[in-house]
Amino acid sequence: MFILGCAIMFAATTTGLQTYSRELLSAFMLQQLTLLLIVPPLLILGSPGTVLLRGLPHHGLSLRVLRLAIGVLRSPFARLILHPLAVVPLLLIPLFGLYLTGAANALLSTEAGRIALQLTFVVLGTVTMLPLVTADPLPRRTSYVARVFDAFIEMQIHAAFGLTLMFSGAPLVAAFATPSAEFDTTALRDQQLAGGLVWTYGELPVAIILLVSIVRWQRQDSRKAARATREGDRRGDSELEDYNAYLQRLQQRNGR
Repeated sequence: MFILGCAIMFAATTTGLQTYSRELLSAFMLQQLTLLLIVPPLLILGSPGTVLLRGLPHHGLSLRVLRLAIGVLRSPFARLILHPLAVVPLLLIPLFGLYLTGAANALLSTEAGRIALQLTFVVLGTVTMLPLVTADPLPRRTSYVARVFDAFIEMQIHAAFGLTLMFSGAPLVAAFATPSAEFDTTALRDQQLAGGLVWTYGELPVAIILLVSIVRWQRQDSRKAARATREGDRRGDSELEDYNAYLQRLQQRNGR
């Protein structure tokens, strides 16, 4: 999974998609969504944190790296940024914050800005997806209720941003306001296509995570119920026994 995530990230930033992303907002949005929503879950499913914690030797430079990783993992900042409610501002930054504030125009005007944006998409996507899909140790354990809530909120943010792009009456990003004639499209049509990608391609991985979380939640409840049943069969149902004893005492009292 980790290698597949690296391969997709390499393809999204070095192939024709990278070339078209300089001219069309739809191509740039496809690249952004890939780096934000497709690559991070694959990287996370490779359990790099577990590999790091278990694989590093406990001596020399490796021990220092291990201590640093554990220190970051246990830090208050990690607990804050991995909180379920943190998903809202972390998703608003690369979507509404980037395009509605004009920050995209400034960053896309230079190659260094483009590279910084790509790295930011991967980092923010990893942080927002960690509580939903990781099996690595985290400073706080995310319940399935919180996972379902996070996935639902992410879907609403994507839908809102997609609709904003689709129904905007003017180009939101000056860098894509004049597409080349060879593409046979206008800035608004290209922006509408970008909005459609956010609403479809951007929703798909989050919807899959939502469904998987619900299924795992149901299985967890089934396992808990089965354990409780086995425990009750082995030890007896204490509540039922207490209730029967209570009824027996009432009957004896009435008899007296």
